[in-house]
Amino acid sequence: MMNHRERFIATVDRKPVDRPACWLGMPMPTALEGLYKHFKVDNPVDLKLAVDDDVWEVDVPYDNPPTNHVACAFNFARTGPMAYENRTLTAPGVFEDCIDPVEVDEFDWPDPAAHVDPDRCREVVETVPRDYPVLGVLWSAHFQDLLAAFGMERCFVRMQTHPAVVEAVSSRIVDFYLTANEIFYKATSGRLDAVLVGNDFGGQKGLMIHPKKIERFALPGAKKIVDQAKARGLKVVYHSCGSVYEAIPMLVDLKVDAIHPIQALADHMEPWRLKANFGDKVSFCGGVDHQHLLVNGTPDDVIKKVLELRRIFPTGLVISPSHEAIVPDIPPLNVEAMLAAVKRGKP
Repeated sequence: MMNHRERFIATVDRKPVDRPACWLGMPMPTALEGLYKHFKVDNPVDLKLAVDDDVWEVDVPYDNPPTNHVACAFNFARTGPMAYENRTLTAPGVFEDCIDPVEVDEFDWPDPAAHVDPDRCREVVETVPRDYPVLGVLWSAHFQDLLAAFGMERCFVRMQTHPAVVEAVSSRIVDFYLTANEIFYKATSGRLDAVLVGNDFGGQKGLMIHPKKIERFALPGAKKIVDQAKARGLKVVYHSCGSVYEAIPMLVDLKVDAIHPIQALADHMEPWRLKANFGDKVSFCGGVDHQHLLVNGTPDDVIKKVLELRRIFPTGLVISPSHEAIVPDIPPLNVEAMLAAVKRGKP
């Protein structure tokens, strides 16, 4: 019988397992009350122990009000402070009218060392039980930040008309994450097993921009962030929502270990298709539909889907919702059914 850490590592390495690893995901604060009530707990640690999944995620502690979240470290809003709860990629950004790379340095770029405390980093990982893999949730979503810096539509235009200014902003964002991550890595050395990083490249029907644009404006930064983690011997779970089928070969070339979250209803993201075309090259995380099944299905529907996923992926898939978050619309009974089906005997 494997412990949680052994099962996670073996699943990601596509090696034989007693059963595939599973992950609850990261419940939204508004979903916690229902989960606490259902699982008869009153805090996040006891919830983790009650659901008995195989991944223990920890956020990078980031202290910079009002957001206090490393995934919202840049105040790119054109007017007023940007709050974590209502951040958007489509609102006008501070670089909306910028066409000169020299102007990029005039922005008040945050210093990671001022906001990431190594002592707090050590504290968060030391709370994780030793038989669990520690997944550092770094995000390092430099491409999404790039879109927010200009406003998504304007950024896409600038990629065509003024690519140098887009690359200048991207470089500063990537440098921020490399520095922040290094602080976290040094503080938690020996306790991390994997990191979650990534950017959303896809919509429901396909990539949001041409693959060549992703290659030019997203992959160089992604490679630096992935290489930084791999140099420390960490597994890299790369997040990208949507239909990212066309981008998977690029992520394979980056040598990521797993792709998250397999948005199940997005075009060309069927588990059988991913297994057939990439199952010997990369692992996956997700697959349990978060758009319809977990919200509207019955526990029996959820169990049926999980058993199907297990037949397709006896290993190589960390079974989890097809989104990083559990939203309050998902009945806790369906969460329980998802995790229980992973732990059944052979499907």
